[in-house]
Amino acid sequence: MFEGGIILSKKRAFLFMLPALAFVAVFLIFPAIWAIYIGLTNEALTGIYGLNHQFVWFDNFIKAFKDPWFHSSLQISFKFVFGSLVGQAGLGLLLALLLNNKKGILKELVSNIVIIAWIVPGVVVAYLWVAFLDKDFGLLNSILGILGFARVNWFRTLPVGVIIIFNTWRGTAFSMLLFMAALQSIPPSYLETADVIGASGWRKFRDIIIPLIKPQILTDLILLTLWTFNVFTPFILTKGGPAHMTEILPIYTYRVAFMGTGRIGQGAAISTIILLINLTLALIYLKMLKRK
Repeated sequence: MFEGGIILSKKRAFLFMLPALAFVAVFLIFPAIWAIYIGLTNEALTGIYGLNHQFVWFDNFIKAFKDPWFHSSLQISFKFVFGSLVGQAGLGLLLALLLNNKKGILKELVSNIVIIAWIVPGVVVAYLWVAFLDKDFGLLNSILGILGFARVNWFRTLPVGVIIIFNTWRGTAFSMLLFMAALQSIPPSYLETADVIGASGWRKFRDIIIPLIKPQILTDLILLTLWTFNVFTPFILTKGGPAHMTEILPIYTYRVAFMGTGRIGQGAAISTIILLINLTLALIYLKMLKRK
C-alpha cells in the first residue's frame, strides 16, 4: 500500500509536469533538433537548393570555422557577453546593496526607473538609444556641444562599448531584483555582530554578504550569459556595423542565413555551434554551483 502510494504520487507528479514538458519539447527541443538537421544540408532561400536541398553533412560547420568573419563575431560576442556580465551583475549588486533596507521615495524611484528600462520593448529602447547617441542630432552630442566639446560618433569610436552599455542599461533590473531578494535572506544578526566587533564595510561585504549570496550570483551569471549570448536587439541599434565591428554571433547568423543568397543550411550550422557554446557555458556554471 505504501509502495502503491508512492507510485501513484509519481504518476500524478508526471501528469502535472506533462504540459510543461510538452511546451519544452515543442518550442525548445524540436527546433533545436530541426536546426541540427538543416545544418547538415545545403538548403538555401533561393536557387535550386531552395527546392531540392542535399545532405552535405559537416561541410557547413567546416566552412564556418574557416570563415574569418565567424572568428571575428565569436571574439566580439565574448567581449559583449563579458562586458554585459560585469555591467549588469555589478551594477545590479551595487544598486541592491544601496537600496537594501532603505525606505522612502528615493528607493521607489530608482527601482521603478531600472525596472521600466527592463520591461519596455527592446525595439523601443534601441531606437531611443539611437536618438540619444546620434552624432548630428543626438541628445548626448547636443549636451557636449553646449559644454564646448566636439561631437563624437559613438558608433564608430566605441562600437562594442555602445552595445555593452545599452545591454547593461537594459538588463540590470533582473540582477538588482535577484540580489535584493538574496540580501533580504541574510540573517540580520550576522551583520549586527560584525558591527559590534568593528568590522569595516568591505569586510562585511567580502566575508559575509558574498559567501551567503554566492548561489544567487552564480544563478544570475548563468541566466545573463545565456540571454546575452543569444540577444539580437543590438542589430536594431547598429545592424552589426560599422564595418561588422558589432556583429555578434546572432547577427552574423542572421546575415549568413537570410541576406544575400540566404544560406539557410550554413546559418543553421552556426546556430548549432551557438547552442553547443551555450551548453558548455551552462555546464561550467552548474558545476560551480553544484560544488558550492
